[in-house]
Amino acid sequence: MSADKGLFQEIAAYKWKFTMTTARKILILLAGLGVVCMLYRLATGLGSATNLNDQWPWGLWIGFDVLTGVALAGGGYGTAIIVHVLHRNKYLAIARSAMLTSLLGYLLVMAGLFMDIGQWFNFWRPFVSWGHTSVLFEVFWCVSCYTTVQVLEFGEIVTEKVGTKYHNFFKKALPVLMVLGIIFPTLHQSSLGALYVIMVDKLYPLWWSPYIGLMFLMSSFFVGPAMICVETALAGKAFKHEVPISVLRGLVRIAGVFMILYLGLKFYDLAARGVVNLIFAGNLEGNMFMAEIILGVMIPVYIAFSSMSNTRKGLITFGILVSGGLIFNRMNVVFTGMSAALGGWYFPSIMEWAVSIGLISIGCLVYCFIAENFNILVHEDHQGAST
Repeated sequence: MSADKGLFQEIAAYKWKFTMTTARKILILLAGLGVVCMLYRLATGLGSATNLNDQWPWGLWIGFDVLTGVALAGGGYGTAIIVHVLHRNKYLAIARSAMLTSLLGYLLVMAGLFMDIGQWFNFWRPFVSWGHTSVLFEVFWCVSCYTTVQVLEFGEIVTEKVGTKYHNFFKKALPVLMVLGIIFPTLHQSSLGALYVIMVDKLYPLWWSPYIGLMFLMSSFFVGPAMICVETALAGKAFKHEVPISVLRGLVRIAGVFMILYLGLKFYDLAARGVVNLIFAGNLEGNMFMAEIILGVMIPVYIAFSSMSNTRKGLITFGILVSGGLIFNRMNVVFTGMSAALGGWYFPSIMEWAVSIGLISIGCLVYCFIAENFNILVHEDHQGAST
């Protein structure tokens, strides 16, 4: 008990910093609005707060906050594989920031998923009611376990400043945590795609595939470097910190290789099922698919292997296009590809938008606070940097 008291006193005595800027004031307002809407939703239910209905039970919170959020937060495990498994030590410069972005992303995913539970007070039931035949059960457990692993990994960074007597414990635990932190994401990233395998008669053929789980996994890997490019660009402006171009270019080209493999698998699958002609059908689905592939994959591949990847402008463009392309893909799977089969109409309510924007704002504010107070944006060789 005295040890815990000493830790709390150490935390209270530490001189925490948080620079207040105009942008952060706006984020605080958006976060506050989001919290109010979240409380209203929890108090009144989904019906009064959202535009969800029996035809469209999955909306913005599942499509964007969960399916898209999990993929965008995949930079942590991808960086762990590159840095700690393949031993590409030059990428240690971005390992910690990638881990932090991933951790915050998963915490926001958990919050978004909590918001979408009809009877939210029953959130604990999957921990004791083992629906082991359900893909969603596996996703729930993997996401929960991976988030826990990331929190424990972050303990190594925290204890550099507070609770230093626990630092060696967390440092010794890192190898085991890193192994777990690589295994869990590969399971749930693919399983989120596998949810749609059973929807062969509902999901439009351009997105349905027996390989959709593998495609979800591959896209979650190559979007990691893209998110790192965007995050480092924003951190460079906010904290006067720049990652060397050579580091980002190397990551982008690794992503480019996986994007080529992704394209190959995608078009092999379309050809094998005889649905390539649907791309040029001129309908909404065909046009959205072309936009997704051209803007989100083909153009970024060109950038990755051209001289444009030698410039910060080119790297930022790559990051925006790939991140946007992945969001486009997940939205197409959840909404565009399902619209003809489900019928009816759905557009997120103002409260749904407010909650999603509020969660993103909270994530940005927490990132800023942590980056100001802990060793995140550093170039030194931190052996403890992890997923």
